[in-house]
Amino acid sequence: MRIHHLSCGTMCPFGGRLWDGFSPVLGPATLVCHCLLIETEAGLVLVDTGFGLADVNNPRRLSAFFRFANRIRLREEDTARRQIEARGFAAKDVRHIIMTHLDFNHAGGIEDFPEATVHVLDAELAAARKRDGALNRRRYLPMQWDGPVVWQPYALDGERWFGFRCVRDLVGLPPDILIVPLAGHTPGHCGIAARTPEGWLLHAGDAYFFRGEMDLDEYHCTPMLRFYQRMMAADNAMRLNNQARLMQLKQTHGRAVRLFCAHDAKELDMFPPLPAQTAPVPVPRTEVPAQPSPAQPVRVRPRPSRVRERKGSAGDTISGTRAANKVTSGPVSEDR
Repeated sequence: MRIHHLSCGTMCPFGGRLWDGFSPVLGPATLVCHCLLIETEAGLVLVDTGFGLADVNNPRRLSAFFRFANRIRLREEDTARRQIEARGFAAKDVRHIIMTHLDFNHAGGIEDFPEATVHVLDAELAAARKRDGALNRRRYLPMQWDGPVVWQPYALDGERWFGFRCVRDLVGLPPDILIVPLAGHTPGHCGIAARTPEGWLLHAGDAYFFRGEMDLDEYHCTPMLRFYQRMMAADNAMRLNNQARLMQLKQTHGRAVRLFCAHDAKELDMFPPLPAQTAPVPVPRTEVPAQPSPAQPVRVRPRPSRVRERKGSAGDTISGTRAANKVTSGPVSEDR
């Protein structure tokens, strides 16, 4: 496997360092959308998608509140699809997308990869479909994934990973990629762990927003991100609990696990790009055998945005079901 670190969208709210900790206070901040592109023997795997081509072409489909409050900068060259094509691949080579959650700035590119199976915790999919309350109607935008998407949901059923419950044996994916439940920001929010020769990487999504929140010497967070996280939390007590557990993970296993979140530009800068390969790594198309189990992917046809379904528990810490098949991965290197 090779791991590329991408920024698939930028948010530039006014207030500079009051948000990001480094920009001039009277200017715009820089908040990235940190996604991963993982080359595996099962095909290309995306972790989150950032904003997509349809968002660029029609910004009005995004919530007006977040569009202006976050000052979202939408550029076609920043989308995951265009960055993947720039690396010599095609959209059809992306066989799997693993979502930390389905907020608008993470799920905008799902439909840019119609060949991909989308892996998500079932509590998150249920919350995104239900969209109850004013905040959820703005954060979850079904038009970003209302085409014929193949969903692969996972429920609570996982082993331990450094003290966290996790989902192992994701359907059609190598055993070196795991879903780690980190509910709080949203009901089915999770982190994505990937094993490398140097240790584990943990993409913590929006479990925290600022690098100082994982500072072992002194916790600190910028005032605007502290406010924003509280405003966006589905369950703030659970969010803070999982944030404390991440801090403990870093303190006790910091040499084995490298943490980063979705929106901190300085954390993204810690992963410099590697020299480009002379030719793309061949990516075979692997099919997941049909299995009569609850974990079987379901192709969802377009539906109206207001669909009443059984609500998942907002307080659940979600894990996942086992798949019957494993795909073995090769050695890993990081790239961006």
